[in-house]
Amino acid sequence: MKKLRVLVLMHEDLVPPDSLQGVSEEEMMAWKAEFDVVATLREMGHEARPLGVRDELSVVRSAILDGRPHIAFNLLEEFHGVGLYDQHVVSYLELMKQPYSGCNPRGLMLTHDKPLMKKILAFHRIRSPRFTVFTRHRKIVPGRQLSFPLLVKSTTEDASLGISADSVVHDDKQLKDRVHYVHERIQTDAIAEEYIEGREIYMGVLGNQRLQTLPVWEMHFSRMPEDVPRIATAKVKWDIAYQKKHGIRTAEAKNLPPGMEREVAQLSRRAYRALHLSGYARMDYRLSEEGQLYLLEANANPNLSYGEDFAESAHAIGLPYDALLQRIVNLGLRYQAAWQG
Repeated sequence: MKKLRVLVLMHEDLVPPDSLQGVSEEEMMAWKAEFDVVATLREMGHEARPLGVRDELSVVRSAILDGRPHIAFNLLEEFHGVGLYDQHVVSYLELMKQPYSGCNPRGLMLTHDKPLMKKILAFHRIRSPRFTVFTRHRKIVPGRQLSFPLLVKSTTEDASLGISADSVVHDDKQLKDRVHYVHERIQTDAIAEEYIEGREIYMGVLGNQRLQTLPVWEMHFSRMPEDVPRIATAKVKWDIAYQKKHGIRTAEAKNLPPGMEREVAQLSRRAYRALHLSGYARMDYRLSEEGQLYLLEANANPNLSYGEDFAESAHAIGLPYDALLQRIVNLGLRYQAAWQG
C-alpha cells in the first residue's frame, strides 16, 4: 500500500489531541470521529495532518500549497458556522485541483436541502413522507394537506440538530410552536413531514459509479418509555448517559420482511445516483408497521467514528475500520472531478 500525505480537514474546535490519556468517554464524543480517522490513518502508515478550519479558506490553500497532499480527507460539516457552506469548501478543493474524500459539491447541496431532496426523490418515485415547508419571516399558517402527527425539523441542518421528542407534534398549536422554535433557535426554515411509526433502519453505500451497499442496520430503543417517540433525536445520537438509560443501540437489522433487504439496497442505490452522491453515504429509512419503506434522508459523509453504525455495518461484511478508511481514500483518489476532464 502506497503511503500517502493526507490532509484531514475538520472544524477548528474539533482538532483532537494526540493521545486519549486522561480523556473521558463524554469528553471525546465531540471529536471522536476526527481522532479515530487521524489515529487510524497514521497507524496505517499514512502521513495524516489534521487541519482546523473555521471561516478562512486561506489556511486550506496554504496547507495544500505547502504540504502537497495526495488527498484531503474531508470531515468538515460546516464553514463560518453554516452547515450549508461545507459544499463550498469542497468546491474550493476542486478549484485547487485537490483530490478529496467523500461527497462532491452537488451531492452535498442536494442532500442538505431537504425539500429539494424530497422533490427529486418524488420525481424518481422513491417513497418519502409527505411534507410542507414553513419559511422564516412569514406567518405560520398550518395547512390541511398533511395528517397529524408531524415531525418538524430544520430544512438544512443535520446531525439531528434541533430534533427532540417535542419535534413530533399532534395539533396546530404544537405545530406552530415547534416551527417557531426552529425559526428562532435554529434560524432556518422549517419542514414538517408526516411522522411514520415504525422501525428506524439505515443502509450505508460506498462508491462513485459502481456502488456497494452495506447490511441493513437498525436503531433499537429497548427501554424507551411508550409515550416517547422512537426517533433519532440529538440526545439519542450524542448523549451517552441517555443512550444507556433507554437502551439505545444500533445493530444489524433482524427479522425483516422477506425481500426487504434487497428492496432497501435497490432503493439506496437509486437514491444515491438520483442525488449525485459520491464517496460514501448513509440512507435513513422508516419501515412502517404496514411494511412500507420510506426514505427519510440521505446523509452524505455520515459519521465515521469507530464503533458507530456506518463503520460497524462495513465491518459486518469483512471491511474493518482501517480498510474502510482506505476504501474511502481510494474512492476519493478515483473520483473524476470536472477539472480532470
